[in-house]
Amino acid sequence: MSKDRVLVVVPTYNEKNNVERLCSELLALDHPLDLLFVDDGSPDGTGQILDAIAAEDARVQVMHRSGKLGVGSGHLAGIGWAYDRGYDWLVTMDCDFTHRPAYLPFFLEMGAQSAVVLGSRYMRQQSLDEWNLFRKTLTHVGHLLTRTLLGMPYDATGAYRLYRLSVIPRGLFEQVISMGYSFFFESLYLIHREGLRIKEFPIDLPARTYGESKMRVRDALHSASCLFRIYLRELLPASAKETTARAQLEVRTGEDQAEDWDEYWQTRESKSERLYSVIASFYRDFIIKRALSGVMLGAFQPGSRVLHAGCGGGQVDTDVQESFDVIPLDISVPALLAYRTANPNSRNLVGASILSLPLAERSVDGIYNLGVMEHFTEETIPQILHEFRRVLRDDGKLVLFWPPAFGLSVRALKLIHRVLAVTGNSVTLHPAEVSLVRSREHVERLLQAGGFQVDRYEFGIRDAFTHVIVSAVKAEPLQKDDDAIGVLDGTTSVDVRQAYG
Repeated sequence: MSKDRVLVVVPTYNEKNNVERLCSELLALDHPLDLLFVDDGSPDGTGQILDAIAAEDARVQVMHRSGKLGVGSGHLAGIGWAYDRGYDWLVTMDCDFTHRPAYLPFFLEMGAQSAVVLGSRYMRQQSLDEWNLFRKTLTHVGHLLTRTLLGMPYDATGAYRLYRLSVIPRGLFEQVISMGYSFFFESLYLIHREGLRIKEFPIDLPARTYGESKMRVRDALHSASCLFRIYLRELLPASAKETTARAQLEVRTGEDQAEDWDEYWQTRESKSERLYSVIASFYRDFIIKRALSGVMLGAFQPGSRVLHAGCGGGQVDTDVQESFDVIPLDISVPALLAYRTANPNSRNLVGASILSLPLAERSVDGIYNLGVMEHFTEETIPQILHEFRRVLRDDGKLVLFWPPAFGLSVRALKLIHRVLAVTGNSVTLHPAEVSLVRSREHVERLLQAGGFQVDRYEFGIRDAFTHVIVSAVKAEPLQKDDDAIGVLDGTTSVDVRQAYG
């Protein structure tokens, strides 16, 4: 294993008293390794201390995030970072010295014959002696539930782990929905269900060296809810799993608007709605799809990692999927199921709101959508654009197909709705469009408020006068409320904090 690359990922929040000592003990181990600290905007200065350490030692790197985005989210960010950079082994651990660095060489030794090595708190009778009754109770109840409901005999809720990335498909982690503590048992369950070998190593967990535990009763209840959802999902027949998927995605999105979009994407009942669906499908297949492919190939290099933020049913993406690494994201489960049907080879399907993207900073080369922005108010659009800016690389591009008030489809829909109203049919064929484009100046003002600069504005025959096609890049210089935001892209520490929260 001496030639294999090992990365240790440590999520942090208010760990200023622990990080220097932890770095020192880990780097003093006999096995060469790199360290990645994922700091969630610690107000106690943890991030600044880590930056100083990283400036002195190239083996230490820091990912700064905008705030408390969830412990599971931090682990997923570190896992994705490790895959992107070709590490063979990944160790995850806490920063509070409940996970002793001295165990790590034993994990690496056992890892040669397994996909995952878990630090187990149940293989030694006295391993939790220093913990208070509340923490002991939560831990034992969690172990009982994961063993009983999910059939995993392991310590499935602990964070001290070794992953052998070369044998674990990245797609397993991309199926994880949980962003909190339930990440640990959900990710392990996916690996366990795949039949990969999992081993355990006995560890003792002392009390925290400094600081306070971050686990709250609310976190425990949320984790229990996630556990039962996974259990029910596995029991249900395939025809009933969509309902469970809706519940799972609520863990991540928490958005009331999901219900409206679910209704839109589900089967339509009236004749007028079915006719509209047929016409819209024809239009997507023979006009929009070709226009999108042309614009995308002009904006991005083949193979680029691009986020389709509000992907809908995915009819327009069938050609784009062949040229790019697409991440389809939508708040609606029926929309995602339709996307999977239209694009059976797609991966990375993400259920989330575009107001809160579960992606790492500076993790995509481009972002695009069609007929999405007009459904949000002008007060909300800059918030969306700030999220886009956060996950977009500095040299990335944003491409928007944005209907104007003077567009052909907008005028046609208005006329059809009037005709239906006259005939006594009050059906709404399309969700409300509250922010249609009025002019180039209108678009430039909205994008500037979100930290972007328009570099292309087109309205014409390409898509039959339906959309204004907008291309934009990150505005320079950076706005005062939007400091450098991103994810590490080299071997040194990079400040990726955002001040707007």
